Amino acid sequence: MNPLNLPFDSEDMLTGLRPWIECESPTWDAAAVSRMMALAARDLTNAGAAVETIPGTGGFGNSIRASFPHPDRGKPGILVSGHLDTVHPVGTLEKLPFRREDGLCYGPGIQDMKGGNYVCLEAMRQILKAGLQTPLPVTFLFTPDEEAGTPSTRQLIEDEARNMRAVLVPEPAKEDGGAVIGRYAIARFDLLTRGRPSHAGWALKEGRSAIAAMARKILEIEAMTTEDCTFSVGVIHAGQWVNCVSSECRAEVLSMAKTQEDLDRGVAAMEALQAEENGVSFEVARGVTRPVWSPDHPGTLELYEIAKKISAEIGFDLSAGSAGGGSDGNFTGAMGVPTLDSIGVRGKGLHTLNEHIEIDSLTERARLAAGLLMTIT
Repeated sequence: MNPLNLPFDSEDMLTGLRPWIECESPTWDAAAVSRMMALAARDLTNAGAAVETIPGTGGFGNSIRASFPHPDRGKPGILVSGHLDTVHPVGTLEKLPFRREDGLCYGPGIQDMKGGNYVCLEAMRQILKAGLQTPLPVTFLFTPDEEAGTPSTRQLIEDEARNMRAVLVPEPAKEDGGAVIGRYAIARFDLLTRGRPSHAGWALKEGRSAIAAMARKILEIEAMTTEDCTFSVGVIHAGQWVNCVSSECRAEVLSMAKTQEDLDRGVAAMEALQAEENGVSFEVARGVTRPVWSPDHPGTLELYEIAKKISAEIGFDLSAGSAGGGSDGNFTGAMGVPTLDSIGVRGKGLHTLNEHIEIDSLTERARLAAGLLMTIT
């Protein structure tokens, strides 16, 4: 039986996906993410997999590893690598409920990347239900901390991927439905200004505001952005009392670099900002980094050619190239393991209150996943 003819049904997939979307799982809420993992573990088990729960570390939720039955189980095979954490805090469902409208379906995390993860699970479920056997053993690994840069599970992902023939990452498809075969580096930095406290009304001149100093540095940092290396400050924490000159201010920077050379220059530029001026010190600490994944690995290109042929048979052209917006594919691709990223659902608005998917893409992407799982050798 041609795997592309398996009886995928968008309505059935939406019904199965809805509990995943309504199980909110923000990265920093370990208990919530672990509840989502338990829900996914149930569905994986029902699909026929043997599921192992891996306890979380570093304050993050659990991970799960699911192995599907195969005569060569334990040998190099295919890894489906995805994350089940989202950027949306608990309570987002009140503003962004699961709902359908004009061929679209909305909900927190539905595009990034619960929809893609669920589609791959459905592909495997239908393969087994039809009595088919994938050429290679298939393992799913779902992790809890991708939106924070994967600080606690990078080693787990790399260890799992090291001996695999291929890694499939069902992150959201590109705008044109294309896949990703390389990614730019993503570096994070933690910033700290230390000032001098004083009473803001009684002795303002005696103080040195850490907030004001940080504000000036933020403008300086974001002005360093170029086409090849960007800098964006997305988090600021400071102050407890409006009548106190702030003594500390913390911020976080995300930098994207297209090449290793761009990354090295960006890191050097950030570290060079450390200084003390007018009684306020400015400190820069480098955080987690996703390495550059170059789009020229022969194994990845071969994997893309397989996917391109499958998508043509389904009825669409699958483009591919490098992209920003790091993923766990950065790690496996940089290791040299053949990796195909962004084969998940089509949609828009990820990380916003307009996050949605195209309902029809559920069937399209399930067929693509099934074709890949049944073709890669």
